[in-house]
Amino acid sequence: MAEETVTYVVEDHVAIITLNRPEQRNALNWDAYAKLESHLRRAVTDPEARCVIVTGADPAFCSGDDVREIMAGPKAVSADTAPVVRHKPTPAAMAALECDKPLIAAVNGAAVGWGMELALYADIRICSEKAKFAELFIKRGLVCDVGGFYRLPSIVGPAKAAELLFTGDVIGAEEALRIGLVSEVTPHDQLMVRARTLAARIAVNPPLALRYMKEGLRRGTYGDPRELGGWAIETIRALMRTEDHREGVASFLEKREPVFKGR
Repeated sequence: MAEETVTYVVEDHVAIITLNRPEQRNALNWDAYAKLESHLRRAVTDPEARCVIVTGADPAFCSGDDVREIMAGPKAVSADTAPVVRHKPTPAAMAALECDKPLIAAVNGAAVGWGMELALYADIRICSEKAKFAELFIKRGLVCDVGGFYRLPSIVGPAKAAELLFTGDVIGAEEALRIGLVSEVTPHDQLMVRARTLAARIAVNPPLALRYMKEGLRRGTYGDPRELGGWAIETIRALMRTEDHREGVASFLEKREPVFKGR
């Protein structure tokens, strides 16, 4: 029997959601996206969960989309796709953003592409010394999901967000700490200890007040992501029909530098 692509356990009022495709560096295929959304929704309604940690099975946190399945597989966007009047945001993204319990990202390795998006959806990010971050969408001829537009500028500032989004540069743990992307860098073998300790300090507080505290932060800092998230998905789907996107995927799979032509 195949292992679950994403797992869910609750210990001492802390739900731990783990991306569990280590051989694929926790790249998200369709099943993993669906399981991630389901477990995030489950944490909201689970009376035993007062705080949530999301992490990855070593060696990576999440390397983004499974390129072969999501971008190059049979469900990839084609020119024959029926038009949609109003696009909906990525369901897993909305499940993370609508999680009304404190959400901690324990980033144990690479968090790139949608992996960085997932980290951005958390309220608090801590990482191990082995962590790396990158909004790689531009390298695939795409725009980022709602996290890069909605959360990143508030976390690191508009100019730094623009630099990360426009270049697709990879940054390490210490740089992430310097710019405020993460609040703590830990030795790799201490990451989950630190994450659980922080979650325990949160989970001892009154759960209803915690949920309202998070809602106040969301309203005051970020607002409503749905319209922006819908626009991001609409734009991603349009860009997935371009030659530049096909070149971005092909160059990744063929391990060569891309040649983009603006069409």
